[in-house]
Amino acid sequence: MGVLIETNRHVARITLDRPPLNVLGIELLKELDSILERLTADTSTNVVVVQGGGGRAFSAGVDVRDHTRERVPEMLRVVHGVMHKFLALPQITIALVRGACLGGGLELASCCDLILASTDSVFGTPEINVGCYPPAALVGFPALLGYHRAAELILTGQRISAEQAAAIGLINRAVPRQELDEALEALLAELGGKSAAVLRISLKGLREMRLRTFAADLARAEEIYLGELLKTEDVEEGVRAFIDKRKPDWKHR
Repeated sequence: MGVLIETNRHVARITLDRPPLNVLGIELLKELDSILERLTADTSTNVVVVQGGGGRAFSAGVDVRDHTRERVPEMLRVVHGVMHKFLALPQITIALVRGACLGGGLELASCCDLILASTDSVFGTPEINVGCYPPAALVGFPALLGYHRAAELILTGQRISAEQAAAIGLINRAVPRQELDEALEALLAELGGKSAAVLRISLKGLREMRLRTFAADLARAEEIYLGELLKTEDVEEGVRAFIDKRKPDWKHR
């Protein structure tokens, strides 16, 4: 279990292979980081597709066991390092989503340029339910979705359908599961008919406009997470309750 990569016809396909839910543990993220590092210098690959293995989930998010006070600093460094690398890749990136796309999994998918999903997929940032918040979503979603929709997703932890996600601009397209591979191939063919050189330059411009303050804003979100959130009693209670499979007993401090 880990990360698989296959390259064919200028397309690299990355599979998060930790079934059933492809939870993003620190070791898996480090493996993914290494693969992205190699792709950064790969001039023969034009498109990178990332998907979850097993069919039940793209990813249900970062491992809750890595949200403890002891492990959070390394977890944030590794997961946000992977996101920065996705956003810096010279290739067009496509997230192919089947099933659950939650928490850090959704944050990771949202770092891709395009997102295709099956209509039976669900999306959400449920971190608030375990006494945490999603730093990358907090930084990126207001510009992507508008402040109020972003606030609703982050503060309630609600899950939304693929159709809802497409309607609010969180993803590009939602198609029946049996048509998802066909939709991907159609998109790849559409992109393949364009100048690879022009696509890369256009992508560079798009990314620069999107990311002008992203690094500084994410660093500030991490600072608040480490300096304030981790000092609360409820962050420990939320994680412990999730692991114990019970309702949290919030102290509200």
